[in-house]
Amino acid sequence: MKRLHIPILTAVALVVSLIESMIPLPIVMPGAKLGLSNIVILTCLIVFGFRDSLVIGILKSFLLMLITGAVISFFYSLAGAVSSLVVMYLVNKYLRKYFSLIGVSLFGAFTHNLSQVMVCAIMLNNMRIFVYLPILVFLSIFTGVFVGLTSNYLTNALSKQKNYLFNNRR
Repeated sequence: MKRLHIPILTAVALVVSLIESMIPLPIVMPGAKLGLSNIVILTCLIVFGFRDSLVIGILKSFLLMLITGAVISFFYSLAGAVSSLVVMYLVNKYLRKYFSLIGVSLFGAFTHNLSQVMVCAIMLNNMRIFVYLPILVFLSIFTGVFVGLTSNYLTNALSKQKNYLFNNRR
């Protein structure tokens, strides 16, 4: 029972990611998404820790691949999820006094985009794909702030209810 939050939050991240993939964006950027499932990952990082967040991020990427059949997207998703989580963890752990959750989220958004562009460049064997990076980084400022604000709200709410919701009750 104590690990019940992992499948629940994985399902939430997966559903958010699926819904997000149906939202048309006003820009023409191949594979561009808002990154709303990162709200779940960042909130879990703060409330439950790195390991649980890593499991949720990996499971979400894998299950999304199984549901959508987009095998290539799995590599982008996994690289973005793992690298951004590591950076968000490090920033939160060592630089917490300098950065709020919004700052942590912005570091994660930048890292997510950088790692996905790197994976794309490797897969295509073409470094010119990096011309997309400044545009992605600019757009990630807005989504990173939104993810950080939302995660801050959820973190405060879940931290108060964590013991009640997820501990073993008999």
